[in-house]
Order: sequence, then structure tokens, then C-alpha cells
Amino acid sequence: MSRKRGLGLVIIVAVICSVLSSFLTVVVLNNNSNLLTSKSNTSDIKNISIDSKGKSANVYQAVTEKAMPSVVGITTTVVNQENIFSIPTETEGVGTGIIVDSNGYILTNSHVISDGEAKSVNVLFNDGSSIDGKVLWYDSQLDLAIVKVNKTGLTPAELGNSDKVTIGDISIAIGNPLGLDLQRTVTQGIISGLDRTIKTEQGTMTGLIQTDASINAGNSGGPLLNENGQVIGINTAKASEGESLGFAIPINQAKPIIKSVIKEGNYKKVTLGIKGYDASTYAAYAQAQGQKAVTDEGVYVGEVVSDSPASNAGIKPGDIIVKIGDTKLSSMSDLTKCLYGYKSGDSTTIVVNRGGNEKELNVKF
Repeated sequence: MSRKRGLGLVIIVAVICSVLSSFLTVVVLNNNSNLLTSKSNTSDIKNISIDSKGKSANVYQAVTEKAMPSVVGITTTVVNQENIFSIPTETEGVGTGIIVDSNGYILTNSHVISDGEAKSVNVLFNDGSSIDGKVLWYDSQLDLAIVKVNKTGLTPAELGNSDKVTIGDISIAIGNPLGLDLQRTVTQGIISGLDRTIKTEQGTMTGLIQTDASINAGNSGGPLLNENGQVIGINTAKASEGESLGFAIPINQAKPIIKSVIKEGNYKKVTLGIKGYDASTYAAYAQAQGQKAVTDEGVYVGEVVSDSPASNAGIKPGDIIVKIGDTKLSSMSDLTKCLYGYKSGDSTTIVVNRGGNEKELNVKF
């Protein structure tokens, strides 16, 4: 009898400890509390928050509630004649966008609007309404575009700081995978890698954020969010040869462009005045011809425009640009991003590899 009583006491103590432990992991919020006010870490995904109405919510629900009104669907119509009879046909595309200003400015991927070739662009909002949009700016090499709609009072997304993203951080993606039938799908994961380089149909993309949050066709242009509901990236691609390999453009790359387009109506980047290719592409071609390239990193100069900054600086066809200012280049994507850091009238140095020897030149944009 005493043995049973002792066992009963042990069970009671265990239950009490379990209840206390559960109580310590619960955060009680009042009506004015916000799940997203403090930075959380990966352990926070186990925490459950309870509001004054007794409803529980985790960090993913909180991020979704905050960000969803800023996510839009984008449908496009493109006319092409790529058939054996050259008959014009219309094809439709679906993507995602992010509201970045309450007055109707929407950030998305350039390939979502067919790199400016879309005949029509329609934007679908969280409340179910839709309106035609106009492409104000796009860059196929950056794979970014800004669409404007004639609508005000929209809810803009909060933009985070992609420079502070670290591997292992929580990541949450919202988009329209495989079309509008699955619109506003939420997927979650972590930041799997930083500064990634991938090859796409548009060329080589560098400096990307890698995530294992599920990203599929239709997610393009949608937000990659952190645990505070801030946009840290624009989802752009997934690796077809593997699972859970998604990539996003860091939001910091888009910030100066967004600011300029809202203020000026457009964004004008400086030009160098060359026709270039990824040095890796040229190296592969040279190898196929039984020749050897001096390097496979940088930008191979195929043509120089007369009376351009490049020609005035002394850049010649056959040069491989390996550095601008303090930035080393590995591809055309690097060159494109680098030029967004300069404005008309700026000067800097350019290092080219010419016949195996590096030469420093001065260029003025």
C-alpha cells in the first residue's frame, strides 16, 4: 500500500513539473501586443503565444498575418510567333509581387513581366480586387521589375536588411506556386546559404540568398520574409535538379531602385558602353575550339561602343574586366549590379586582364 502511495506521489510531482514547464513556454499577450516586436531565433518556432481572446498563434501565423496584405498576384499576356506557321498566339503567365509603396508601386521579377514584352499586366490584391498595371522599369540581368497600378491606400511591405541575414535564420515565402489556384501559399524553412551563384536562362546570377522554403513556378517575384515579417529577398528561382533549393535576390539590391522609381518615375543606371559575356561562357567556347582562355572569371568584352566611357578609358575588345573600383567581378550579373552604385559624372578604376596581364584603367561615366 505504501509502495502504491509513493508511486502516486511521483506521478503527481511529474504532472506538476510538466504543467509548470508548459506554463513557462507560454507568452500571454494583451490587446496591444505584437508577436513581431522582438527578434526571435529558431527556438521561437516552438513557442505558442496566446492573445486576450484565448487564440494561440505561432511565429509563422504572425508573419503571414502581417505580410499577406502586401502580397499580390500578377498575371500577364504575351504575344509570340514562335511556331512553324509564325501565327501570333497569346500565352498567359502567373507570378507574384510585393507592394512597396501605398500609392501603387509593386516590386516583382523581370521574367514575371516577360522582360518588358508582356502585352498586358494584371494585378490581383488580397481583398480579391484586380486592376491593370503598367511596367515602369525592369532589368532582365538583375531579374527585377517595378509595376505601377492606379490605386492608393495599399499596405506596403516592411523591407528588412538583407545584409544582416545569417545562415540558419527563419525564412518564410508567400506566393502563387503553379498558378492562382494555389494563390498565397505560405511555406517555411531556414536560410540555407548566402552569396550563391546560379545559372538561369537570362545568364549567371550572383549574390543570391538560398533557402529550403518551398519555391515553385508562380512564386517568382514574391517575398522571402524573416521572423519579423520583413522582406529580406525577392524569390526568383529554384534548382530543378534538386529539392528544397530556392533562391532569392537580396532586398538591399532593390532598395535604391525602388526609391528612385517612386521619386523620379524611372531608374537610369550608368552605362559602360560594351557588349560583354560571362568570362566563363567565353572560356568554355575557347576550350571547345582547342584554345585556352586566360581566366574564366569576369566579363569578356566582345565589342566596345565608340565614344563611350569604355572606349575613352582604353578598354578593348578581347579584354576581360575583372574589377571595378573595389568590386571583383565574376560575371555580367556582377557588372550590372556594380553599375547601379554609380551615377553620371562619377569616376573609378577598372582592372582588365589583357592577354594574361592585368591593366588598371580610369573610367568616367
